[in-house]
Amino acid sequence: MVLVDLHEDFAYSAQEGKDIIHGKEQSSIEMLKTVDKNAIIFSSIFPHIDVLSERSKELSLRYGFYTSSSNFSFDVLLSQLKDYYYLERTGHIKIIRSKEDLKKPGIKFLLSLEGTDSLKEFEDLYILKELHFLNVGLTWNYDTKFASSCFSRRDYGLTSEGEELVKLANKLGMIIDLAHASKRTVLDVCSITSKPVIISHGNARKLKDHVRNYDDEEIECVVKRGGVIGITAITSTLPEKSIKGLIENIKYIGESFGWDYVAIGTDFLGISEVPQGFEKITKIKELVIEGHEDQILWRNAYRVIEENL
Repeated sequence: MVLVDLHEDFAYSAQEGKDIIHGKEQSSIEMLKTVDKNAIIFSSIFPHIDVLSERSKELSLRYGFYTSSSNFSFDVLLSQLKDYYYLERTGHIKIIRSKEDLKKPGIKFLLSLEGTDSLKEFEDLYILKELHFLNVGLTWNYDTKFASSCFSRRDYGLTSEGEELVKLANKLGMIIDLAHASKRTVLDVCSITSKPVIISHGNARKLKDHVRNYDDEEIECVVKRGGVIGITAITSTLPEKSIKGLIENIKYIGESFGWDYVAIGTDFLGISEVPQGFEKITKIKELVIEGHEDQILWRNAYRVIEENL
C-alpha cells in the first residue's frame, strides 16, 4: 500500500458531470491505479443543493470568497451513495464494510458523510452504518443540531444530541471527522471520544490564519486522542498556493506534534483551484518527507481506521 487519502469528492464531482473513472483532472479511478492499485480513499457524500440567499452573501462578504447557501437532503445522500454502489458493481472499486476489507486487493472507498445537516437524530447513525458509512463529519460550513461549525457566529460546540452521536459512532466503529468543525466542537469531541478522531482535510492556523484551519490547541487535542490531521490542497488555507505550502504544513505537524499524527486529505474533486506543483493525485509522492514516507501517505491514517473498526 502507498496511499490513504482522507478526503476526495468523487460522488459530488460525478453529479456535476465530471469523469471520475477516466478523468485527468485532480483525481480519478484510473489515476489512483497508477499511484497505488490498493489505495484507500475516504470518499465523501455531500448531500447539498446550492441555493442563493442572504446567508450565502453574508458568508462571502465575511470571509472573502464565494460560498453558496445550501439545502441538505437525505434523497441527495442516497443519490450520491448510488454512484459508489455503481462503481463497485462495475468492478472499479471495493467499498470497505469491515476491517477485513482493508487488505483486499483493488481501489477501496471508505464512505464518508460530510456534515450531519441531513440527519434528524443521532440514531440515524444506525441507518448510515447499514449503508456502510464508516466516517462521519459532524459539520460542513453550517451549524447543525449536533455541533457548531468553524463558520459559527456563536461557537456552542457539541450539543447534548451531538454527544450521543459521538458515543454511538464510537460504539458502531464509525470514525468521527472534525473537518469544518468549530474550535469548541473539536475540544468537546476530544474530551468524550473513546476512539481516535480525524481532521480529514485541514491545515495549521499557525502557518495561515484561515477560518478552516486549526490552532495548536485543537491539533494537540486530536493528537492526544491518537488521531491524525489530513493536510489538504485547499489553496486558501495554505501559506502559499503551491506544493511548498502543503509541505510546510506536513513538516509543521510532524516536527511540532509528532510524525505519527500527520496524514493526507487532498479534497481533490471538491476544489476549484489546485496548488502549483500539486495539480493531481499522481503527484502525491512529491509530498513525502524523507524518513517518514509511509507514515504520511498511509500508515498513520490506516492505524486510525483499524482502531475505529
